[in-house]
Amino acid sequence: MNYISTRGTAPMLGFGEAMMTGLARDGGLYVPEIVPALTTDEIAALAGLPYEEVAFRVMQPYLGGFFSDTEFKGLIAKAYAGFHHTARAPMVQLASNHFLLELFHGPTLAFKDFAMQLIGQMMQAALAKTGERITIVGATSGDTGSAAIEAFRGLANVDVFILFPQGRVSDVQRRQMTTPSESNVHALAMDGDFDDCQARVKDMFNDFAFRDGVRLAGVNSINWARVLAQVVYYFYAGVALGAPYRQVSFTVPTGNFGDIFAGYIAQCMGLPIEKLVIATNQNDILDRALKTGEYRTNGVQASISPSMDIQVSSNFERALFDAYGGEGEPIVGLMERMKQSGGFRIADDALEMLRATFSSGRCSEEETLATIARHRQTTGEVLCPHSAVGVKVAEEHIGDAPMITLATAHPAKFPDAVEKATGLRPGLPPHMAGLFDKPERVTRVPNDLAALQALVRERTAR
Repeated sequence: MNYISTRGTAPMLGFGEAMMTGLARDGGLYVPEIVPALTTDEIAALAGLPYEEVAFRVMQPYLGGFFSDTEFKGLIAKAYAGFHHTARAPMVQLASNHFLLELFHGPTLAFKDFAMQLIGQMMQAALAKTGERITIVGATSGDTGSAAIEAFRGLANVDVFILFPQGRVSDVQRRQMTTPSESNVHALAMDGDFDDCQARVKDMFNDFAFRDGVRLAGVNSINWARVLAQVVYYFYAGVALGAPYRQVSFTVPTGNFGDIFAGYIAQCMGLPIEKLVIATNQNDILDRALKTGEYRTNGVQASISPSMDIQVSSNFERALFDAYGGEGEPIVGLMERMKQSGGFRIADDALEMLRATFSSGRCSEEETLATIARHRQTTGEVLCPHSAVGVKVAEEHIGDAPMITLATAHPAKFPDAVEKATGLRPGLPPHMAGLFDKPERVTRVPNDLAALQALVRERTAR
């Protein structure tokens, strides 16, 4: 199993190298050269299996022998041992043909735990074989950072630096990043928005002298292993509702496009998905791109669903790569136009492919609050604002196939929004009691590449 860059000129890598590298050296994102397909019988055989076994069967074809089967099963078991629901990803029914996939039962109460806990185990196992030390730098709009810190805190051979936009994450999200006491954890509150944080991380990766000097590794959804781990719950949920013998649909609240791209990979592997619906908040670049063909930023607007406050959706490049026939040259041109003018026009044939694959919708702040309130009254479900964005858009796209909306975070991570909508202030689960009593460790940093690199070098000097 080989991995190639979306921009066409970086070296082809195996799974382990692609996982540890993150961003390709030509600035592109790694994707599998060939997406392995599962047969109808293989998909049907997933029904009723524990989540861990589904994860093994879905992911194993991508490893190329990097881990033995026994080793990989052990890593999966460790990754999900800390989840607080035996089903890992349970479903609840919202309406006759609408289901909510709860992805918030991991240690940091967000869907990012499914990928981050596993990539933490895989990276640790890989480093144990080589004795190397790495520096993880990531950007977060709220959930990736806390999941990464939880996965890597206290590890002897890893330093983890997480950039988050100052004042643009919830109090719970911030404290999950700033209260860990381990010395290898560095929470950096950066001036600017998430797109600024993400841009500085990419700048660090594209400075090869710095990258090689500190042994930089990435755990954002630019990392293929992150996307791969998220493919699993599409199969897990789909077979629970009758796949492969009936079609299923998914609606995914998304900002950086990684989670819904995982659904696209599941579809390419053979899961019969009728609709893949992109749900955006007011930062609706993905919805606008599909509807108009123009992918163009217009400034990040702060919202009550802050993890989706993104205008530059990194993983959209992976979808564009497929839409442009798997050719790197046009992707280089698009990304250059994006850098120069803040956007580009999608070619007609590529847009046709994207529209055939994805649907989309937008949810305003008022609609988000109204959806939270309505479902509290009619179903008893308490939705986080991101999940509410997904539910509202899903309700506009329900057809014959069962619709599964991904509930991406626990409502207690966004108590102010939930309380505003319902009058109810959701409490944190018992394992997070005392979060607001712990001291915070955080460094305020400017939106300046040189200053960030100097800080990373200083703190990783051995």
